[in-house]
Amino acid sequence: MNTLFWVLTGVLAYSAVAMWLRNRGSLPDGVGVSGPVLTLRTLRGRAFLGRLAAPKRFWRAVANLGLGGALVAMVASFALILSSASSAFTNAQPSAIQQPQNFLIIPGVNDFLPLSVAPEIVAGLAGAMVIHEGAHGLLCRVEDIDIESMGLVFFAFLPVGAFVEPDEEATQEASRGARARMFAAGVTANTVLTIVVFALLFGPVVGAISPAAGYAVGEVNPGSPAAAADISQGDRVVEVAGTPIETAGEFESAVADAGDSVALTLDDGDARETVRVDRELQVVGSAGGNPLGVTIEGAPVTIASVNGEPVATESDLFAAVGDDERATLTVTGNETVVEQVRDAPGAETATDVETAEDEAAVTVRDVPIGAYVVGVQEDGPIHDAGAALGEPLTIVSVDGERVVDNDALSAVLGEREAGETVPVTVYDADGERDTYDVELDPHPNRDGGFVGVSVFPGTSGLALDDVGVTEYPAGAYLELLGGDGGQGAADGVPLGGITESPLGLVFVALILPLSGLFGLPFNFAGFTGEVTNFFVVEGPLAVLGGGVFLLANLLFWSGWINIQLALFNCLPAFPLDGGRILRMAAEAVISRVPVSDRHAAVRTITVSSGLVMLAGLVAMIFGNQILTALGLI
Repeated sequence: MNTLFWVLTGVLAYSAVAMWLRNRGSLPDGVGVSGPVLTLRTLRGRAFLGRLAAPKRFWRAVANLGLGGALVAMVASFALILSSASSAFTNAQPSAIQQPQNFLIIPGVNDFLPLSVAPEIVAGLAGAMVIHEGAHGLLCRVEDIDIESMGLVFFAFLPVGAFVEPDEEATQEASRGARARMFAAGVTANTVLTIVVFALLFGPVVGAISPAAGYAVGEVNPGSPAAAADISQGDRVVEVAGTPIETAGEFESAVADAGDSVALTLDDGDARETVRVDRELQVVGSAGGNPLGVTIEGAPVTIASVNGEPVATESDLFAAVGDDERATLTVTGNETVVEQVRDAPGAETATDVETAEDEAAVTVRDVPIGAYVVGVQEDGPIHDAGAALGEPLTIVSVDGERVVDNDALSAVLGEREAGETVPVTVYDADGERDTYDVELDPHPNRDGGFVGVSVFPGTSGLALDDVGVTEYPAGAYLELLGGDGGQGAADGVPLGGITESPLGLVFVALILPLSGLFGLPFNFAGFTGEVTNFFVVEGPLAVLGGGVFLLANLLFWSGWINIQLALFNCLPAFPLDGGRILRMAAEAVISRVPVSDRHAAVRTITVSSGLVMLAGLVAMIFGNQILTALGLI
């Protein structure tokens, strides 16, 4: 809100100064001001467009292809708007993309467009609008329609539009096909430019970028051991206990083998330093109804001991549990959260654990330790074997092999074949033990068997962390952009399977700024800020150094904005290009229908479409707020 306040303050100040200069007559003749909107008009470039339009048959052929694509996109965008509007009214909780500020392409205001890439976004937006309107002007000259003026539109200092004003009389005299090609030219140009810039991005530019060695720290949990050791977002861990590491897998393995206190060597892009992390086993997330009874919404809590043995790491926990199916856990931390844990069966106040003044401690006995099931698949194998739907379960063994977490469950089932019948031992929400004889199904995503459950990632419904860092998946993002992210970088990553075709790469690039909505841990805004520390430039382009990242960002955001502008202009609503094309199509259809007032029929079609689009856009942006205000949700 502070950012939005300062943006609005700046816009008001700009408007006041611009209108004062206009009233004094201090602005050139080609400059117009209306509040925060400034227009620049010129006739320069008209002669150039005339020369460029010489191969008229070629440009008409290209424009005809673009017109066909625009018609398809117009129908698709109409359906998408209606579908999104319906979704906004039916979803009780709107997604982040449906927040009003996220419909504005304003870096720093839009949650998905960071201020750090504002120059690249502004440059891409300006280029997209110039190309769009320049294509309209080119087709005007191809179709012998005179141009009265051309120019750019700014909202304060931000370019928000461009325009070409064809001669109205010449436009009316042109054939219907000529006008349709002229209106579709802007969308065609933006699409072609998207293809060109993405071809450069996916080819030589991304091909010159590789993930840097080490563990990329994308996030540091507040109150964690890593935060206490002053590890920061953007650091790379390059050594664990003096041993160099190349990948996140090596980091996890090295940390798992380290002791309660481990030395980590960090590279922040400028220098290296070694810090010591004193580990503690924290619960940083939780599934509802977990056996411990803890709900983590903010500050984590710490598992201080297991079966009376002090623990600081996950390895300590599993060693203390051993082959036992249940264990006694002592939890310390925030008093409010610990109070929740006291409601769990077998909970009692811990008196032999030292805590800080603002902390509390509680011991919970007989907590089943295993893979926590958050959903039983209807008519799935374990449901057919007798497990109830909607009841949380903790799987502690499969076919006699001990299961302590979701990874252990995956490992055991990966060694089984579909069709095998195996005993699966579980504890239910009341702590009752049961065993089901389950005939395994084939796993839908990998080799091995499947019991028909959804499992929370962690142990007993608890997400555990003994360091407090989250990896930034640099290799996965690079691979999603068509680069080499390293072996297996995008394995298991959502969207990874569709990047083998050029069209798939374009689709992924368009949604990467929103990738947090698709199961990835971070939104990808390009190679910017501390993220550049996670990548290195190699090959012939290495001489450009950090300039390669700037070029990649320009290409990425130029392609993203061009295709967004093309799709937006395909909406069948006046005065967008789609609305004008709809009018041409309606005129062509109505001219072949025995209607007495053809002009009224065309007007009815275009106005109705525009009103539906307007209502759909309002519903998309404000639908949930409207229902909330009316008390309907």
